[in-house]
Amino acid sequence: MTEQTTIGQQAPAAKRGGSADKPADKPAVRTGTVLQRVILPRDEDPLDVRPLYLDESKNSHSHVSGRTEVTVPRSAKVSFGTYFNAFPASYWKRWTRVDQVVLRLTVRGSGRIDVYRSKPNGDTVHIEGLPVRSPKAWTTAEVKIPLTPFEDGGWLWFDVFTDDSTVEVKDGAWTTPLELPRQTVAVAITTMRPVDAVIALRTLGEDPAVLAVLDRVFVADQGKVRVRDTEGFTEAAAVLGDRLHVIEQDNLGGSGGFGRGMYESIVNSDVDQIMLMDDDIRLEPDALLRSNAFARAATQPVIVGSHMLNLQARSRLHSFGEVVDLGSCYWRPAPGAVTDHDFGSKQLRKSKKVHRRIDVTYNGWWMCLLPREVVERTGMPLPLFIKWDDAEYSLRAQENGYPTVSLPGSAVWHMPWTDKNDATDWQAYFHTRNRLILAALHSPYDVRKTLVQQGLKLSLRHLLSMEYSTVMLQQKAIEDFLAGPDRLFDSMRTALPEVQALRKNYTDAQTLPSAREFPPPTFDMVRAEHMLRPPVNPAVIMVKAFEALLHNLKDPDPNAADRPQINVPATNARWFLLGNLDSATVSNADGSGVSFRHRDPKEFRELGKRVLMNYRRLAAEWPRMKRVYRDALPELTSVESWGKVFTK
Repeated sequence: MTEQTTIGQQAPAAKRGGSADKPADKPAVRTGTVLQRVILPRDEDPLDVRPLYLDESKNSHSHVSGRTEVTVPRSAKVSFGTYFNAFPASYWKRWTRVDQVVLRLTVRGSGRIDVYRSKPNGDTVHIEGLPVRSPKAWTTAEVKIPLTPFEDGGWLWFDVFTDDSTVEVKDGAWTTPLELPRQTVAVAITTMRPVDAVIALRTLGEDPAVLAVLDRVFVADQGKVRVRDTEGFTEAAAVLGDRLHVIEQDNLGGSGGFGRGMYESIVNSDVDQIMLMDDDIRLEPDALLRSNAFARAATQPVIVGSHMLNLQARSRLHSFGEVVDLGSCYWRPAPGAVTDHDFGSKQLRKSKKVHRRIDVTYNGWWMCLLPREVVERTGMPLPLFIKWDDAEYSLRAQENGYPTVSLPGSAVWHMPWTDKNDATDWQAYFHTRNRLILAALHSPYDVRKTLVQQGLKLSLRHLLSMEYSTVMLQQKAIEDFLAGPDRLFDSMRTALPEVQALRKNYTDAQTLPSAREFPPPTFDMVRAEHMLRPPVNPAVIMVKAFEALLHNLKDPDPNAADRPQINVPATNARWFLLGNLDSATVSNADGSGVSFRHRDPKEFRELGKRVLMNYRRLAAEWPRMKRVYRDALPELTSVESWGKVFTK
């Protein structure tokens, strides 16, 4: 049974030589390691991030004094059972040598602190309650909690209750009695967006605790406008000092930019950990500290990934954990993982689905930490420019005995992929080619039938949607995959210009800012509304597909060449609608532009023949291509090969 102590009141004197009137001894020197600080929003953070830090009722609005200090008002209850302040105990139990944590708080005021845990199913269990009676002086509260019951899931957190007085909390942390070895971090940022990169650099430099573990910051500057010439860079660089190394190079894509950071970290530094980080993010600095601590405590080297929060809706968790389905060779949410969860409307304590521990096979490189040993044993990324490089790397590391953990409470805000056109724009080439490479290298199954069936179905959908540029790029990707891996390094410089040049010939790839740039549509709104209703019955879908196929073999209405028949929002740009039209304006997923698509029967037939021929080749040559790519893997991922790329 736990003995209850009132925080702020003097403990009874010891029986031998003790006296209740004797001044209290000085607190013992704290030992052990901070695993996760209790943190509050930064001054520049918008209000909608607050639920990620504090769970407050409408009448319990706390006063945040800084990153680590908050005042809970009178007659209130405030919970720290939130995404950033609850402790993801099950992940520490499963992957690290930490078997006990200590919640340590510095408090002042009168009230109560209650500590809770959750089960994998989300049920809540009360652990311990501590009355606070220290209205004037700061005092320390500590609760020791074993991690024994957390194998399959569960979090730890604490709540603060007040009556007729406030309670101030500062410098809170989840700690361990273990002395973990110090390990330094190199951050590798690849950038085409210098303004975003400068914001990330400034955020890294604003916290002394982050600077204490930060040994290097490598920025692979691949943009036309250089980071050095961007407003605010001088101030950010001054704080980081000689830690910062800006490397200006050709645009080699994400794999080339991150690869440069990994190369510099391994060849030109002795750092223990390498943190890969996108530029177009907003960073929670403590994410770096938490990933660093987790890797230091791990029982074996693991890749420590961070979650993705939605940059447009800050309280929403967009990605909790990802896996690659090696049967279909597509990425997807991990089994049991939530997607697009809004902590603003349903806090962690009330969200049953976020308490089970989730296992992943990879983590996106929006923010991901690689221990040095993992890179030395696994090698460099594949030279893929963009797309699938992060997933392939984790699969390769897993084959070498290094798993990936997506760590709750470590996250960045990033633009969600649901607001991108990257499956149909110029990136369609890299999606297709690199997915085939990953499948050839890592799938244990004979996926030829799956690849062919999926590819034919997808190509037909794009053709019916008048997305001819997308189909063309996908076919070029298959042809380049079948040509083998010999040109992969060269393609890091040549593939993007080639793709962009090819797309210029297609109307679906040409955009203007708004539909107002085009003539008004010819169809009336009622007819358009009727056409926007999707078919749901399988028999109706088959009929619609056949009708659309026949329609696309006919000559289009000449009047549709100059005037669209309908304006189509991005969410309605589906084959069953576009496949029965001769022209349409279609908006981008992010609302930034509109294309005027025209149906072209000749292009439809020629691309259709190319699709059939390429998938026939892919099925026939798949066993040979698997051997070719697997034989080439050591050279493609060696430090020496990448060094030659960077010295060109």
